[in-house]
Amino acid sequence: MGIKLFLASLAVIGAMTFGFGWYYKITQARITTLTENAAKLEVAIDAAEASITLLENEAVKNAELQKNLTVQLQEAESYGDSLRKKLRELDLLGDAMRDAANLEGRMNGATANLWRDIMGETGNDDGGKRDLPQWLQRDTGAGSTGSDGGTENNSTDSSSPETD
Repeated sequence: MGIKLFLASLAVIGAMTFGFGWYYKITQARITTLTENAAKLEVAIDAAEASITLLENEAVKNAELQKNLTVQLQEAESYGDSLRKKLRELDLLGDAMRDAANLEGRMNGATANLWRDIMGETGNDDGGKRDLPQWLQRDTGAGSTGSDGGTENNSTDSSSPETD
């Protein structure tokens, strides 16, 4: 009976050793997986924090840009109001009746200045070397010729209207 008891004890110890070995392997695999997942989570957290920081910085920039745009809009509206006020104060019909050539010259001069400003604002400014469109090249001073004189257009500028 002693040998049977010894063999039974040996079988129980062997089964327990196998069980503990299996449990150890499973636990180590689980620890490895959890460690890898923790590393991935840290990388994801770092990326999320970087994204949050970037978004916060962009929000600050956008707020500043919005503030600047609001100021510029208010300035533009104020300028528009002053232009409307000036236009109401002008008697264009009376000026046209008194001296049409003078009015045309002033209008053409103002249009030429506006054209140059637009060219400068859009990056097409070459230091005044570029000619104005044909329709603005007439005398822009007081006493200019009428709008029907010299309407021939030899310009290749596609922004100028064709007159036939």
